[in-house]
Amino acid sequence: MKTAAVLTTSLVLAFATFSAAQASEAKASAKPDLAKGGTIAAQVCAACHTADGSRGSPANPILQGQHPEYLAKQLTEFKAGIRKNAVMQGMAATVSDEDIKHVAAFYASKQAKPGFAKDKTLVELGEKIYRGGIAERSIPACAGCHSPNGAGMPAQYPRLAGQHSDYTEAQLIAFRSGARGNNAQMIGVAAKLNDREIKAVSDYIAGLR
Repeated sequence: MKTAAVLTTSLVLAFATFSAAQASEAKASAKPDLAKGGTIAAQVCAACHTADGSRGSPANPILQGQHPEYLAKQLTEFKAGIRKNAVMQGMAATVSDEDIKHVAAFYASKQAKPGFAKDKTLVELGEKIYRGGIAERSIPACAGCHSPNGAGMPAQYPRLAGQHSDYTEAQLIAFRSGARGNNAQMIGVAAKLNDREIKAVSDYIAGLR
């Protein structure tokens, strides 16, 4: 009986040790690999977004400092065809779900460079929409979701501060037209904005710090 009890105890301890090792290994593999993310960025993303995601072409988003959860969500939705863009759908299709986490973490680890507004005549209108919305037309303030300084909220709302105004304007127009359909809330907001308002708030966002 004593021998059986000792054997049972040994088996329990061995199983517990094995389970702990497995949990530790799983936790380690879940941690994003920034070096691998940098390699993927250089091989797949750099042509359009620059190697470090800094201020490349105004037609393409600045990725530096963006929330990793948001980047991963967008890449996953490009891959699934939920967000439409022929170039990005093709690129995302080549990246595994695991590598999406690595490359998203890589860009998130970078410090975003400040941007600037270009049109002084639209600053007042842009600030009004961003900070206070347009109450009489039930247009909410952008700051309510993206924060007063444009830092956004991880996983839910992207960082906007310093983003290319051309890119932000294009995305708002895409939401309004339905060309971009992966966010019902933004579709509803953009549907109420006219061209001048979209241009104004996009330019104001570019100068947010």
